[in-house]
Amino acid sequence: MQILIKGGWVLTLDDTNQEWTAGYVAIKDDRITAVGPLADCPPELVEGTDLILDARGQAVLPGLVNAHTHLFQTYMRGLADDKPLWNWLKEEIWPFSLAMTEEDFYLAALVGCLENLKNGATSVIDMHYIHTSKANDDLVFEAMQASGIRGTLCRAAADQNYQPELMEDRPTILAEIERLARQWHGAAGGRLGLSFGALNPWGCSPELMQAAAAQGRELGLKLQMHVAETRAVAQTTIDTYGRRNVEWLADLGFLGADNQLVHCVWLDENEINLAAAAGASLVHCPVANMYLASGAAPVRRWLDRGLNVALATDGPGSNNSQDMLEVLKFTACLQKVTTLEAMVLYPRDVLTMATRGGARAMGRDDLGVLAPGMKADIITVNLRAPHIGPVHRADSALVYNANGNDVVNVLVDGRLVVRDHRSTLVDEDEIMTRAQARVEALRRELGK
Repeated sequence: MQILIKGGWVLTLDDTNQEWTAGYVAIKDDRITAVGPLADCPPELVEGTDLILDARGQAVLPGLVNAHTHLFQTYMRGLADDKPLWNWLKEEIWPFSLAMTEEDFYLAALVGCLENLKNGATSVIDMHYIHTSKANDDLVFEAMQASGIRGTLCRAAADQNYQPELMEDRPTILAEIERLARQWHGAAGGRLGLSFGALNPWGCSPELMQAAAAQGRELGLKLQMHVAETRAVAQTTIDTYGRRNVEWLADLGFLGADNQLVHCVWLDENEINLAAAAGASLVHCPVANMYLASGAAPVRRWLDRGLNVALATDGPGSNNSQDMLEVLKFTACLQKVTTLEAMVLYPRDVLTMATRGGARAMGRDDLGVLAPGMKADIITVNLRAPHIGPVHRADSALVYNANGNDVVNVLVDGRLVVRDHRSTLVDEDEIMTRAQARVEALRRELGK
């Protein structure tokens, strides 16, 4: 299959930040074969193509990477507004998730995958920690496969100090990681993958952390963890182990270049330096951090230390959407208001974190840039809407004006999975009708 995207404002996001106000991107199968100004597009490229997408009036850029979410929480958006983290979990998220059936986890994940794609995220890392049935994880993978998204299931676990029904013993956790790795890691032509998720420092024993790190590295898996999300989380680790979060990870041998450390709002200078020395990636979730009143992460300081930073929405239960274009604006504005420095982040910095930063956190050197040989994970975004245009700079318009509703087309692995705002692979209306009916049934069951 050969596809040509022509006429759009092409942002390559490469090392030179090359862009063309009228450009083209040529795709063959799952790879980009050529990128350049439209005036230089070879006639034979047009003649030999199977599908031409007219992108006039649209930005063309690499797909965004949502580096941390909880897809099952699509069932819970708006359920628990205005509560701090612990109350939010205990009073709303845990009871609702424990009532969900296997069908619910499939539907919730499929809704979440569609939401990510239609909001410009071609890749998603789903930290899934509700294992009331072993099938739950498989059903999330099946939803990813059906939607066409590039998906990583981060199979998360807790073995202490957590909701009893959601805790697991260490042998069970390790056995499930082994099973899922065999069945799903690298499936769908490499579009699907597995990683290990340590839920948080207070819910995971040192023995689990060490065993999971060893197993994950043996299997070639990335390691993700909620780290220093709130003051209380940071203090709990100090009270329990006499060490701050990242110091504790380093002591256990967990800290490394394969880490995706999520939130990191309350790291001190030594922890930032430790993470930088280890080559870890930090995942910033600005909307969720504001929603739960967790604090504002010092992203500028992270970048100045040479850390790789990825962006994420976090789960729909604490956002309440998975709109990665919205995350771009919040990332920039939150840094400005907390540093009182208007020039602390530029639009290109934010776009780079959302694309190349996410790709690097995933361990992918074939994503995040529009260039020959790279994977054809590409989005087009309308720039002619009244809330966006007239446009002076496309990067500014994308960060400060656009939202997920402006995403027009989405390609993953060179496959057009969203065309003119609609999924090409699944019936959105049917899925949303089923999901709404199930949520209403769960509310009645729980007396809400």
